[in-house]
Amino acid sequence: MPAEELVYQDQVKDHQQKIKQVFQEVGKVVVGQSYMVNRLLIGLFTGGHILLEGVPGLAKTLTINSLARALRLDFQRIQFTPDLLPSDLIGTMIYNQNASQFEVKKGPIFANLILADEVNRSPAKVQSALLEAMQEKQVTIGETTYKLDLPFLVLATQNPVEHEGTYPLPEAQVDRFMMKVYIDYPKKTDELEIMRRMANMAFNDTVNKVLSKEDIFAIRSEINQVQISETLERYIIELVFATRRPAEYDLNEFADYIQFGVSPRASIALNRAAKAVAYFDDRDYVLPEDIKEVAHDVMNHRIILNYEAEADGIKTKDFIEAILRKVPIS
Repeated sequence: MPAEELVYQDQVKDHQQKIKQVFQEVGKVVVGQSYMVNRLLIGLFTGGHILLEGVPGLAKTLTINSLARALRLDFQRIQFTPDLLPSDLIGTMIYNQNASQFEVKKGPIFANLILADEVNRSPAKVQSALLEAMQEKQVTIGETTYKLDLPFLVLATQNPVEHEGTYPLPEAQVDRFMMKVYIDYPKKTDELEIMRRMANMAFNDTVNKVLSKEDIFAIRSEINQVQISETLERYIIELVFATRRPAEYDLNEFADYIQFGVSPRASIALNRAAKAVAYFDDRDYVLPEDIKEVAHDVMNHRIILNYEAEADGIKTKDFIEAILRKVPIS
């Protein structure tokens, strides 16, 4: 084996070990949320934004905070409120009396890792400002456009319990999130450990920094080298088309309930996320199970059901499970 290949393999193993260290560091503070951390890291290493949804108290914010402390990246937390303005997010022009001129005051969006807490509490104009930053990796203040520092990742949370005083995210913005991850209650054993750990007022929540910006870009490059066969590429396309034309895939029971299927962003996200899952599993090739593992998180927020589906109790989750059962790998 050539020396260069050996060096590359050693580098990959070192990075995969560091990823396991990140899980351990976050695990010092957060109990039983390795699935959430896994999805956040997939977003980080594939350039995709992540939306977390769950009832209050499930450590969504704590997990993102702990992950940020394990990375050598600039981190900002933005609490979205009904009175938040776009200038509070991206910055504004302020007048400097001493210099007799306007100066740019950059907002908290100028960081690598953004925690958009309770993102559905702010009105559409604030969400639109966030949307430009997410999609274009740039913001406009006055007449000047500023590029954001890379890597740039938005990790947003929203609370599904309250509807009063909230502004549902428009479909166009939700589609820009690579994955929407639903967070459930912890298991009994995990909750017991949470109680013991957090009830201890002397608890040490120190997290050591593991990954640098250079490591993150190197891992991205390595994930990009993970092989996916043409058969699996076509399988992804079949999954995507099954959401748009269910009747053609023997999914007649759902055909009348689908208003819109997933967009082409879903096929891109499935490809990238499956490669990341394979990489985390110490493989340089994608298996069908990798695609199926991320299918729910990638597609659940992109499929729009009609009112009949809601009336008949049809869930997006049921539709995706049916697709994974019925669509063959040709």
